[in-house]
Amino acid sequence: MKKRILVVDDEEIVVRSCLRILSSDQYDVDVANNGLEALAKISEQDYDMVILDIMMPKMNGMEVLQRVKETHPDIDVIMITGLNEIDTAVKAMKLGAFDYLPKPFDPEEFELVVNRAFERRQLLQENVNLKNEVSARYSFENIIGSSQSMQTVYRLVARCAPTNSTVMLRGESGTGKELIARAIHFNSLRKDKPFVTVDCASLSENLLESELFGHVKGSFTGAVTNKKGLLEAAHRGTLFLDEIGNISMSTQAKLLRFIEAREFKAVGDTVSKSVDIRLITATNKDLELMVADGSFRDDLYYRINIFPIEIPPLRQRRDDIPALAFHFLNTFSKEMKREVKEFSAGAMNLLMNHDWPGNVRELENVVNRAVILTSDGIIRQAHLVNILDMQPMGDVGVPRTSEELKNIKKIARQKSVENVEKLFILGALKRNDWNVTASAEETGMQRTNFQALMKKYDIHVRGTVSGEEESGET
Repeated sequence: MKKRILVVDDEEIVVRSCLRILSSDQYDVDVANNGLEALAKISEQDYDMVILDIMMPKMNGMEVLQRVKETHPDIDVIMITGLNEIDTAVKAMKLGAFDYLPKPFDPEEFELVVNRAFERRQLLQENVNLKNEVSARYSFENIIGSSQSMQTVYRLVARCAPTNSTVMLRGESGTGKELIARAIHFNSLRKDKPFVTVDCASLSENLLESELFGHVKGSFTGAVTNKKGLLEAAHRGTLFLDEIGNISMSTQAKLLRFIEAREFKAVGDTVSKSVDIRLITATNKDLELMVADGSFRDDLYYRINIFPIEIPPLRQRRDDIPALAFHFLNTFSKEMKREVKEFSAGAMNLLMNHDWPGNVRELENVVNRAVILTSDGIIRQAHLVNILDMQPMGDVGVPRTSEELKNIKKIARQKSVENVEKLFILGALKRNDWNVTASAEETGMQRTNFQALMKKYDIHVRGTVSGEEESGET
């Protein structure tokens, strides 16, 4: 599509020169002899660019520029000026003109300025398109789930998104808390500003403090330059603190001071900085319990728990599993350029009846692997057996006899109990730094019985000999 340019000048020689330079097939050039005629044409037709002389009868170029920028701010304007009008041309750029060309202008320079203006225009459009694409990606409609519990989440998100209220997202790992946080941001008044994520669980205390608040050169070993923190990077946008339950008491205190005053000091700095951010936090921990046992500040908890949203685990919204599964199927099929179109009845039955301890993230990974494994465009039970830790039962959606039903129920009960037992043992060990004796005492079990369950599920603790010593990791 040709780019439309309007040349506005009362000197015929200048007009002819412009027409000669812009005689390319990529331009459609129109002419106006004065400012009033130019404004009339701009009101009736669409132009991408106006090349505008400053000194003209009836209405000078500066007046035309102001009018154009008021009514059509997206039109690029290049000013043409005499040598004694350079100061005026500079003022024109302050009013929104892209650039200026002094008379007599060099054809190559003229073409260079025009090309540069269109290149900038294209970049700006690509940026707008990208922002629109990102915003669309995180629109409410693209969050998969029609269950009643997710409808409640959507209503709460819709209520809080247009505000500056601090939001706390609560839910198990893998439930999509970051997706919801992004949806809140991209449906807020801050959508065109930064969305900055901080994973509090993956950073040590010192590193988290430096990442959040920044640091000055020489404040600690390795601080060889000044570094801007993520609080500053999120200015006028949204800061998302994921897994906030993992931050230390010291960092909690500094975060509280920031929330109260909206000011902070970089590590090693004596000067306070002020930023305007919206705060969204997320956690998979029971913060009320942490407040009770003193591992989380109560005053910080009340500051961040202004608008809580509970994200339900996948096992509590099983009706959403087919829609999510097909969404991931289509996504990975496109990425891998594979023709995978459906799930067998048996495969979907397995997906529907799995408890999904890893929630939506686990389902995504399961479908990703299944798309790789299938060879005929259909995901079957065999592609899910190893992932879901279940025995194949033939690719049928439902049992055909009462005996089959009894066997399936028996296996399901056994698997369920085994999964719970294994998670029970692992959870106790993790809470007690892999100390077997302490873990057994916490659970109220005898040490020998606890070790027997460890042996049953092949759980080993580094540094043990037949389970005799207790420290280390799996």
